[in-house]
Amino acid sequence: MRLATLAVLPALLLAQPALAKAKPKPAAVQEGAAAAVTAVEVYQQTELRIAAIAALDDDPAGPQLNAVIAVNQDAPEQSAELSNVGRLQGRTLLIKDNIETREWATTAGSLALKDNKTGRDAPLVARLRADGGVILGKTNLSEWANIRSPSSSSGWSAVGGQTRNPYATDRSPCGSSAGSGAAIAAGMAWAAIGTETDGSITCPASMNGLVGFKPTVGLVSRTYVVPISHSQDTPGPMTTSVADAALVLSVIAGSDPLDPTTAEADKHKVDYTTGLATSSLRGVRIGVLTKQAGRHPGVKRVFDQAQADLVRAGAVLVPIDYTFPDAMGDDEGTVLYFELREDMGKYLAALPGGVSSKTLADVIAFNQANASTELRWFGQESFERAEKNTDRAAHDKARANSFRLAGPEGIDALLAKNNVTVLIAPTEGPAGMIDLVTGDHFLSIGAGSLAAIAGYPHLTVPMGQVEGMPVGLSFIGAQWDDKRMLDLGAAYERARTAKLEKPKFKRWGE
Repeated sequence: MRLATLAVLPALLLAQPALAKAKPKPAAVQEGAAAAVTAVEVYQQTELRIAAIAALDDDPAGPQLNAVIAVNQDAPEQSAELSNVGRLQGRTLLIKDNIETREWATTAGSLALKDNKTGRDAPLVARLRADGGVILGKTNLSEWANIRSPSSSSGWSAVGGQTRNPYATDRSPCGSSAGSGAAIAAGMAWAAIGTETDGSITCPASMNGLVGFKPTVGLVSRTYVVPISHSQDTPGPMTTSVADAALVLSVIAGSDPLDPTTAEADKHKVDYTTGLATSSLRGVRIGVLTKQAGRHPGVKRVFDQAQADLVRAGAVLVPIDYTFPDAMGDDEGTVLYFELREDMGKYLAALPGGVSSKTLADVIAFNQANASTELRWFGQESFERAEKNTDRAAHDKARANSFRLAGPEGIDALLAKNNVTVLIAPTEGPAGMIDLVTGDHFLSIGAGSLAAIAGYPHLTVPMGQVEGMPVGLSFIGAQWDDKRMLDLGAAYERARTAKLEKPKFKRWGE
C-alpha cells in the first residue's frame, strides 16, 4: 500500500521546494507497494509533515491552527529506517495528548498534568511502533477531553490554547479530539489517534472533512489513556480515507491484560483492510434515521445527495422514524459523572510521579488556585458535579437503563425490526463559530450518542460541504460489527458524487 503522496500536503508548502530537500538515506523500498516508495521519499514526506506543522501552527504569519503541541524532530530518520517494516512502513501518526507516549508529558490539556511524563507508551502506541509506525507528535485537545464544563469551547486547553478548523479558522474544530482532526485535515501527518466518550472522534472528523472511526468499546485498549468513563471510552483512528482507518485499526485492535474490557478483542479482531477495495452496497438494506437529518437546509441537501449515491450503488434505503429517548441522555450523565470521579482518581493515584494531583478533588483545587489560566474562559461545573456523584447504586441503575435504551432497545431493535444492516444519519451539522466567551454552539444533537452509550461501532465518512464547511455521514452498527461498517463506508466513499474542497486556512468567507 502506497504512502500518501506529497499532493495531500498544503499548497503553501509545495510552493517552497527547499522544504523537500532531504538528507541522503538508504534506498530501501516498501514491499508490496503498488508503486515503490523509497526510504528517501519517506524521509522527504516526513520532513514536509514537520514543515507543515511549523507553517500552519507556529508561524505568526500563518493560520496558527494550534493543532500539534509536541513534535518528534527525529521522525524523518525514523520513517526512513522503518520504510520497509510492518504494515505501517514508516507512516507518521499523531497522538491525542490524553494518550501516554514515552517521549512527552501526557497532559490532557491541563496544567495540572504538565509534569506527567511517565516514560511509557500506551499499549496502542506500542502496537503502532511495533508495526512500523512513527509517532510524529502529540495533538491538542479540548481540556480533560471536554468533560470539565458544559460551556466549554471545543479545542481549547490551558496547555495548547485554542485549536482552529483549517476549513475556516474562526470556526470550531469540534471536540475533544480537535487537534487530531485539524492536524490531519491540514496534512500534518498521515493519520491520528483520537479518543471518544460521546462524539469526540466522530464530531471533529465530520467537521474537519475526515474519516473517523469509533470502534466497539473493548476492541482497542484504554490502558494509560486519561479516562472519563470505562463504560464508553475508546481510542480510534482519524484519517483521510476509510482504507487508512481500517489499516490503523488492524494494528491497534486487540486484547490487553491491563484492560479487562478488551478480553474479547482478540476473538473479534480481523484484518480490517481485507476485501475493502471490492466491498459493495448492492442489496444492502440501510436504515435512515430521518429525525437525525437536522433542520439546516444545507445539511438536508448533502444528506439527500448521499442517499441518492447509496441508491445508485444498489443499496435499499429504509426510513426509520426514531427519536432518542430523553431518559437515555439523562442516565448517561449520571454514569459519566460517577465514572469520571472513580476512573480519574484511579488513573491519577497510579501515576509514577511528578504529578501532585492524585484525585479529582485535587484537580478541582488546582484549577481554583490557577483560575487566571485554567478558568478564564469557562468553569469546572462538571468536575464539581462529578465530585459529589458518589451513589454507586444510582450509577449501576443508570448504566443498565442507558445501555438498554441505546443497545438492545435502540440499535439492536432498530436493525432487527427494520431488517437493516446499518443505520445512517448526518454525523453533525457544519462547524459553528469559535466562542470562548459563551462556549460551543451546535445545530443539532449528534447522531453518535446511541453508538457511544451502547459501545457499538460508529464510522463517519465525508459526504459533502455546506458553504465550504464539511459534513460527515454516519454508519452505525451492532456490537463487534466494526468490519462491516468499514466495508460499507468504503463502498460509499467510492460511490460519493459530492465534490469535496480542500481547507483554505482562512477565516470563513475570506
